[in-house]
Amino acid sequence: MGWTILVISGLFEAVWATALSRSEGFSRLVPSLVFLGGLVVSMAGLAWALRDIPVGTGYAVWVGIGAATTAVWAMATGAESVSVVRILLLVGLVACVAGLKLTSH
Repeated sequence: MGWTILVISGLFEAVWATALSRSEGFSRLVPSLVFLGGLVVSMAGLAWALRDIPVGTGYAVWVGIGAATTAVWAMATGAESVSVVRILLLVGLVACVAGLKLTSH
């Protein structure tokens, strides 16, 4: 169950990171509220998952999922450019996250 919560929390990291960017320095209400909600869900889930998962592995997986999801979302929405190199690097990041999961005890 801890791993499921960790993955969901990582996805919510992408939500709050994207909302933070769209809040324009917290000057826009709706993105600011989405940021706050996403942050609370993400951190609470990370805290819950770390009861069962070692902190080094859990944090690295959480950050990796959040970073990869944020980058993919930015490319999908046109906020960032898409290139073969960027896609390969994201695939490598996801492979490293999966490797951490496979090698954890």
